[in-house]
Amino acid sequence: MKKHNFYAGPSIMPQYTNEKVIEAIQDFAGTGLSIMEVSHRSKEFVAVMDQAVAMVKELLEVPSGYSVIFVGGGASLQFAMVPMNMLEKKAAYLNTGEWAGKALKEAKFFGEVVEVASSKDKNFNYIPKNYVVPADADYFHITTNNTIFGTELKKDPDVSVPLVADMSSDIFSRPVDVSKYSVIYGGAQKNLAPAGVTFAIIKNDVLGRVTRPIPTMLDYKTHIEKESMFNTPPVLPVFAALKTLEWLKQKGGVATMQKINQEKAALLYNEIERNKLFVATVPDPEDRSLMNVCFVMTDTYKELEKEFAAFAKSMGMVGIEGHRSVGGFRASLYNALPLESVRALVDCMKEFEKKY
Repeated sequence: MKKHNFYAGPSIMPQYTNEKVIEAIQDFAGTGLSIMEVSHRSKEFVAVMDQAVAMVKELLEVPSGYSVIFVGGGASLQFAMVPMNMLEKKAAYLNTGEWAGKALKEAKFFGEVVEVASSKDKNFNYIPKNYVVPADADYFHITTNNTIFGTELKKDPDVSVPLVADMSSDIFSRPVDVSKYSVIYGGAQKNLAPAGVTFAIIKNDVLGRVTRPIPTMLDYKTHIEKESMFNTPPVLPVFAALKTLEWLKQKGGVATMQKINQEKAALLYNEIERNKLFVATVPDPEDRSLMNVCFVMTDTYKELEKEFAAFAKSMGMVGIEGHRSVGGFRASLYNALPLESVRALVDCMKEFEKKY
């Protein structure tokens, strides 16, 4: 039976990436060595790093004056690196979910933090609007997509202070106006690569403004100056990232991917709206994530959740259980998930409906 992978992360990878990684594990770039055992200083891997950086810049149309780095530690380490490198007096944060809250908490170690708005009052099922960002903030931090609660900011905000975004789970899913941001970062294990590498896109002129000493490994300048080679980078995930970027370019780039993602999400949300058994956890369509579709059973059929989970699993649906903070179900529709899998889930929901 074909498996349809809806895991929220680590998540489905393009088959192209999987195949190229398998080849490289056996023989990387004709070296006779595995990608897992080759030196990161070898000319073959240095070429991989250079190409991956160039591909990020090409696909996102990164302007001049920005650097792209690949580091370890996940987005969780970036929660500290951002304020360590940028927070001198005050930072502003939009709290739209668990990861946004964790980023805000880390920033408090380095200075004053203003929570400009929060959707915690309704269990993060909407994106706050009409908030005011303090004009004297060193930066404003947002989390563009919220994997747990299924909300997403689909437009690049216009603010008067440096803008920082955690785009772990929706990077490369849509065009982004990078010029509006000072830092974009994210863990790679959604739309880019296996867990183990983190990307950051940094506007060079926002660095060097804080007076605190910064540990060498946590200083963005270190990784920019050493071209992500200050210490041993996560070699295999960087290689996988390059292959995913190649696949993305072959598919037509981020604009094409956005259209495909909109089609996939519309198909599933429309079924949730039509089907009497289910209801979306995010009421406003404008706020609904294209990457993580969260839904539950209606109150009338609440007792059927475990039965539907077992039924879906028997039909090849993998990883649709909702996060414990929300319950119900979550279908992650990342770039590599084919439309075929969304159709299979919709068919599964229709079949289950027929039983009741």
